Amino acid sequence: MILALSGCSSLWGCTDTVAERGEAGVRVRVEDTSGQPLGVTAEVVDWRLEPHPQVPSEGDQVYFHYRFDGVDESSGPAVDACAVDEERVALGCHVVFSSGAFRRDGGLTGDSWLAVEHPERVAGVLLIPNDQSYDGRTCEEDIKDGGGPHPPEPAAMGDQL
Repeated sequence: MILALSGCSSLWGCTDTVAERGEAGVRVRVEDTSGQPLGVTAEVVDWRLEPHPQVPSEGDQVYFHYRFDGVDESSGPAVDACAVDEERVALGCHVVFSSGAFRRDGGLTGDSWLAVEHPERVAGVLLIPNDQSYDGRTCEEDIKDGGGPHPPEPAAMGDQL
């Protein structure tokens, strides 16, 4: 008699893939984790240096306005926003979510602050097109249900964009 237990010793074959970081710009076409356009654009409308109203003693920070176009009610992309120097080196970054913006003139418009150590070096604010709103489980966290494509690591201070 031969006894076989199906599935008990098989490997799940879980694989994580991380998307490549897209080209940063003032206006970008937002991409999913497979690099496909979502039909959404994100844009830095304007920016300036000024003290944050809640902590004016910390000096100038980067205050900027952004806009998402093409966002429907079922999607909610998010992109990295980075203050950069003249050589496009990130001085400070964080994620901005379309869900944090307000509907205006057919698009979603919002504002945010970036704290940077050397505000005098800021030459602009750039967005990175990779959608950061998806936070799927990794194989390490859940070998059965994890895995698949993931956004690239968020941009950080010192990254060349």
